[in-house]
Amino acid sequence: MPIKIPDRLPATDILRSENIFVMTEARAASQGIRPLKVLLLNLMPKKIETETQFLRLLSNSPLQVDVELLRIDNRPTKNTPQEHLDTFYRQFEMVKDRNFDGLIVTGAPLGLVQFEDVLYWEEIQLIMNWAKDHVTSTLFVCWAAQAGLKLLYDLPKRTRKEKLSGVYHHRIHDCHHPVLRGFDDTFFAPHSRYADFSADYLNKHTDLDILATSDQAGVYLAATKDKRNVFVTGHPEYDVDTLHHEYVRDSEQGMEPLVPVNYYPNDDVNCTPVASWRSHGHLLFSNWLNYCVYQQTPYDLAHFSEASFTKD
Repeated sequence: MPIKIPDRLPATDILRSENIFVMTEARAASQGIRPLKVLLLNLMPKKIETETQFLRLLSNSPLQVDVELLRIDNRPTKNTPQEHLDTFYRQFEMVKDRNFDGLIVTGAPLGLVQFEDVLYWEEIQLIMNWAKDHVTSTLFVCWAAQAGLKLLYDLPKRTRKEKLSGVYHHRIHDCHHPVLRGFDDTFFAPHSRYADFSADYLNKHTDLDILATSDQAGVYLAATKDKRNVFVTGHPEYDVDTLHHEYVRDSEQGMEPLVPVNYYPNDDVNCTPVASWRSHGHLLFSNWLNYCVYQQTPYDLAHFSEASFTKD
């Protein structure tokens, strides 16, 4: 089944050009199917690029997914046209009285900013606390994973001395866990962060199931026992050239970044990168939609109840 997004969203033409079935609102209304309602809280500056990346991953499922875009505040951004924000994005006040099957919170370029110094930290806390009573499962990505651990487990911010950037080798720890169903024993995934996610630290201070780790990058996947909160510390949504653009940007700003690990052929920045993480990125989102959202959510979202979720 397809994803249902506004007909005029820029991602629509991009995804259709990739042979991804995007359903119009009119056609979706004619089908007798209750689609999954997924809210995407987009914290990245380049919102059109980011929303397209996530919509691409959400499309690889037999489930019909109705995606709504959420912004954190009314502040203008130099990276996204104001018309786009006004046309396609919701304010929290517009959705706070509704229930959703899933919520995705994206990363944000806030790796070196203390939580209390984040301009919208109060809003983030409000939305994440709201999700406990209004969302079946929340997927926290990169910076959002760090923020989620702070709010759910009161874990302090842990920052690496150098930015972790590149495509890292991971191994799974529970091949029977629903989030990992169909995963190979080892796989690659991109990271771009300063946050430190040590498996030993999370095991000591949380009751999370640690699902996948890297010797270099630490924890990549973790989830609560009831699968209502899933943490992804990397960027499975990244396009093949996203790390390249970040490297060029940081270089031009005089930050002297390290060459992203295992990304450019022969570590030559003049060579074209080759994606090695697409299949597991699609599988991760498909598993999250199926096993953490669809299999647990009530048919009628008006009957949402936290007590109805199991820890199987």
